[in-house]
Amino acid sequence: MDYKKVVAERIKENVELDIETIEKLIEIPPKPEMGDYAFPCFQLSKVMRKAPNMIAEQLKNNINKDGFESVQNLGPYLNFFLDKSVFISETINKILTEKDKYGSSNLGEGKNVIVEYSSPNIAKPFHIGHLFTTSIGNSLYKILSFEGYNCIGINHLGDWGTQFGKLISAYKRWVDEDKLHKEPINELLRIYVKFHDEAEKDPSLEDEARMHFKALEDGNEEEVKLWTKFKDLSLKEFKKVYEMLNVEFDSYAGESFYSDKMDAVVNEIEDKGLLTESNGAKVVMLDEYNMPPCIIKKADGATIYATRDLAAAMYRKKTYDFYKNIYVVGTPQALHFKQVFTTLKLMGYDWADDCKHVGFGLVKFADKKLSTRKGDVIFLEDLLKEAIEKTLGIINENEKEKNKAIENKEDVAKKIGIGAVLFTYLKNNRERDIVFDWKEMLSFDGETGPYVQYTYARGKSILRNETNIGDLQDADYSKLNSKEEFELVKYLDGFQSSILNAIDKLEPSIVTRHIIEIAKAFNKFYNQINIKNTEDAKVKNARIKLVESSCQVIKNGLSLLGIDVVEKM
Repeated sequence: MDYKKVVAERIKENVELDIETIEKLIEIPPKPEMGDYAFPCFQLSKVMRKAPNMIAEQLKNNINKDGFESVQNLGPYLNFFLDKSVFISETINKILTEKDKYGSSNLGEGKNVIVEYSSPNIAKPFHIGHLFTTSIGNSLYKILSFEGYNCIGINHLGDWGTQFGKLISAYKRWVDEDKLHKEPINELLRIYVKFHDEAEKDPSLEDEARMHFKALEDGNEEEVKLWTKFKDLSLKEFKKVYEMLNVEFDSYAGESFYSDKMDAVVNEIEDKGLLTESNGAKVVMLDEYNMPPCIIKKADGATIYATRDLAAAMYRKKTYDFYKNIYVVGTPQALHFKQVFTTLKLMGYDWADDCKHVGFGLVKFADKKLSTRKGDVIFLEDLLKEAIEKTLGIINENEKEKNKAIENKEDVAKKIGIGAVLFTYLKNNRERDIVFDWKEMLSFDGETGPYVQYTYARGKSILRNETNIGDLQDADYSKLNSKEEFELVKYLDGFQSSILNAIDKLEPSIVTRHIIEIAKAFNKFYNQINIKNTEDAKVKNARIKLVESSCQVIKNGLSLLGIDVVEKM
């Protein structure tokens, strides 16, 4: 039973507010003695022309209390106390019935959602910064799909633009073909960095690069052939990383896909009287929106990525008729997307309001600044391999200490190591910067991926030791009356709410934080309650079912983050 919805419906019977507003106002009190759900009555004060505490008392007297232990008013709040044994029984049975589907719904049925994420630049390193967009986008894709939305994951590859003119120029001057085929990204990065070094000495190289890109846009055979080569080599390398992360896409339509669609966009903007000339460039003026102009064509006639994003949005609406079009792109691009969305609105497309930019912070190392132009980058593949190696080292040390071998430890190290990295990117508000700290990231204590995975493995160990788990029928939930047991079940019950909240805010960390709280609550329960020595068989069965439920929800939650569980550790 969705108790929050029940609370909202009971309140709706007595007040003039819509059910969605009531649900958003309902709070979880900070202390158990204040109830399990609380409704603040401040918003009703103007409508009902009474003090909030008087409204709370009136509601307490009139509300249907069936299914609740009690309903009380504490000052301006109406507080609901659950019937604990019924609540625990219903929650656990629901989890164990629905299993992998627990927390899911058909909320988004019939609604197409575009999620654009990852989108690395061709011929450049797939570095640690790209994991921010990849992990957030992949998680949003999974979360939205879990709630019934039809998601289309798009890898909008950075495979067009003046940088390819630079790369073609650099290739023709300095490439080592042997190195290019052995380590393509390293060699392309080397010549790209060399181009910028040399261009500082000889600015005419920049003009040469612009000439090559214009030739590429015009379909010149030599430039197109080289560009295709760079793209094919890059994608082959990128897909190695996607396989490690178990990330897939429905479309790899990058910037180049829209190169033959941009003239129509430019013409439409011009036909609608929005195009203005400024210093030789063609722009859409956005002064009245307190934004600089949106550049549509540069002075040399070349298009810019704003033009391609306009073409992409229009193509996506026509092709997918999206409900939402989500761009998981760094926060520094916030102005760019405001310009693009505003231009779409000015063109008469109200669906521009359904286009959402999901920004995120930077990835930092305490002693490093990262720059592709300077060649100072950390390849994501190298980082993931290092995470696996470090985790394997920790496992080997633990084996020595405990004199106990772990089965399939290479696979375990991979799941924990990569999971630890992903968890780090997804555990805090996405707009916060990340400072890498291997020791903290791979710790089995604290708010980390390994801590949550270890909690799951601990629960599974309990279940393996209870050999009669398949025969469990009778369970006495009325005896699960400790604070630790009830708090754990409340977190399990709140799993779907955390998912819906994450969708509302397009913020996967809400799910991550909730899974952390479940792990914490489970470990408190585990440390306080001696399951093995519980004498009453029905109570023991109830506790075993609580363990099984906890494992199931942790597994479901980690799955939404793109993280695999480890059955034994």
